[in-house]
Amino acid sequence: MITQNIKYYFASCLVGCALCVAMVSCVDNDDDVPENYYASTKMTAAEFLESNPDQFSEFIGILKRTSYFSMLSTYGSYSTAGLLKYTLFAPNNEGISRYLQRNGYASIDDIPTETCDTLARTHIIKKGAFFTTDIGEGALPELNMIDSYIVLSSDSDVANGNKLVYYINKNARMVEINDSVTNGVVHVLNNVITSSSQLLPDKIEEDSTLTLFNQALRMTGMCDSLMRYIDETYSCGVDSVFTGVMVRCTSGSALYTRSFWPEKRYYKYTAFVEPDSVFHAHGIDNIEQLRAYAKEVYDKTYPEDAGLYDDNPKDRRNPLNRFVSYHLLPRIGQYNSWVQSGDLRERCWITSISDPEEFYETMCPGTIMRFAGPSEGLFINRKGVNKRYTVRGVKVLSPSESGTTDQNALNGVYHYLDDILAYTTEVRDVVLNCRIRIDATSLSPDFMNCNGKGRYGEDILTGFKNDFITDWKVSDETYVGVHSDVDYWNSYCANAVCVSGIFDVSLKLPPVPSGTYEIRLGYTVGEERGVVQIYLNNEPCGIPVDLRVYGPDPTIGWMEDVEDEEENTANDKAMHNRGYMKGMDSYRSGGADHPLRGNNWNLRRILTTNYLDSSKTYYLRFRQVLDDPDRYWSFDYIELCPKSVYGSPEGEDTH
Repeated sequence: MITQNIKYYFASCLVGCALCVAMVSCVDNDDDVPENYYASTKMTAAEFLESNPDQFSEFIGILKRTSYFSMLSTYGSYSTAGLLKYTLFAPNNEGISRYLQRNGYASIDDIPTETCDTLARTHIIKKGAFFTTDIGEGALPELNMIDSYIVLSSDSDVANGNKLVYYINKNARMVEINDSVTNGVVHVLNNVITSSSQLLPDKIEEDSTLTLFNQALRMTGMCDSLMRYIDETYSCGVDSVFTGVMVRCTSGSALYTRSFWPEKRYYKYTAFVEPDSVFHAHGIDNIEQLRAYAKEVYDKTYPEDAGLYDDNPKDRRNPLNRFVSYHLLPRIGQYNSWVQSGDLRERCWITSISDPEEFYETMCPGTIMRFAGPSEGLFINRKGVNKRYTVRGVKVLSPSESGTTDQNALNGVYHYLDDILAYTTEVRDVVLNCRIRIDATSLSPDFMNCNGKGRYGEDILTGFKNDFITDWKVSDETYVGVHSDVDYWNSYCANAVCVSGIFDVSLKLPPVPSGTYEIRLGYTVGEERGVVQIYLNNEPCGIPVDLRVYGPDPTIGWMEDVEDEEENTANDKAMHNRGYMKGMDSYRSGGADHPLRGNNWNLRRILTTNYLDSSKTYYLRFRQVLDDPDRYWSFDYIELCPKSVYGSPEGEDTH
């Protein structure tokens, strides 16, 4: 809960900016319904079903045994964006018949009431109307009502002129799409959506194409690290979950944003896995050959450990253990979750000079992965821009490229790779020899595991209880919340971690290859912000940073770019000497005609220059020094920039 020192503001706020909702098509009246969506827009979702009894009588019967048919007869709950709409995936009678046969029921009357309730919630997204035209490959931005992902994939229907067909979770074909109704959208399916009750290791074991990886996962004991699901020590009040409170974490005419807390805290995981065919292509046909491969790679990466732990696969320094654990992350990420994708990618990234990127810590101690999203798809440990790469990396196969197997488990997901993934010396010394820019919303697995990171199209916050943020230490006087992605925000990745109150926050830095780094803070300036003293492992990083001071102030020296590049470079150097940098020129807000570099309120502060050892843990601490609980900090990103980059003779690029 938010501490009493943070001001609650329950009055309605007028939002000054029009909310850009290219992906979440929430329409509030019939006049706003897109013309290409053809259903009767005078009906609610429930009325749409009832008007088509030949298709939906069985599904209606299931829904009417729950409270959800009545819910689909009304509008959704009110939010800052207006009335929320529903997305309903409606299995037709043929699909329900298949479900009955699979489960041994003679009729829907034989289905237990609690199962009907689960079926209903599986097929409803309560927050947002999502059309196929709004969604790219991968998961929808909102979870369904059982807190599971709805994953969209597509294929060509050869029998019908290669017409594009869509599938939900690989097993339900969308036979009718985008039926717009007054309270959302209905998609018709030929099957019931199923959700796995298996934990991730069991889901991997079930996949007959992953026998080698599964053997290695179990030999190393890493399967035991993927077994948690729900944190039973966590609880949250109904008011915090469903009503929320207004928190001061924005600026302009609307200073307050509504914050909601997750009802449950989940532990979730992602595995990136090589099918047996990939290993076979490299001459690896059995577990002993895979152990030999891992030893060859990791003896070079960690020569100090070579030969010392070969006989104990469960030792974290064993080569096979390192190989397997580098494939695992303690957070869930669907195919389109790892880097910014979809409409935000198109509107905000200047992809001619930079691919969407992000860095995440793995379960192999002291290591990170570099994710990139060029036009060719999603890659791990790639170096370059689009097709102009020096290291190709390993491609992650999309849902449409991954066959018909549903890869979602109860507590995670796995993704197929097209080549062998390993933390090689090339990855450590070449791929990760770069400016490592990490969005603040990626700095805790909890931000992703509750779907706080990546929620799009609504001006809300996902709040976090202070004792339940992995890798963060948060004082009682602090509120921490992840802002949803809204592309008109002038911030990197269109979001931020908002920190309010007389805060004192420490966060663990992700590990980087050992070396000397400039550690930088990316932030947005505002008159409502605070003054922050920053520490690295409790050592002060210079004087406090005043988050209220704009770039043109003489202490910073920001000057607008001109046509003379030498003059721009000279200004950059002068700012750097003062401990500041402009924002990047590779990203812009959705409605802007210039990148963040052109905003004097998007700044980077150089905190310190330090040697970082990949085997050690480092914390950045941020302490508010103003005695004013209404102040806040819009935490945008951090940068860990190696000396080879910031000190290179050519100079660091502006991207």
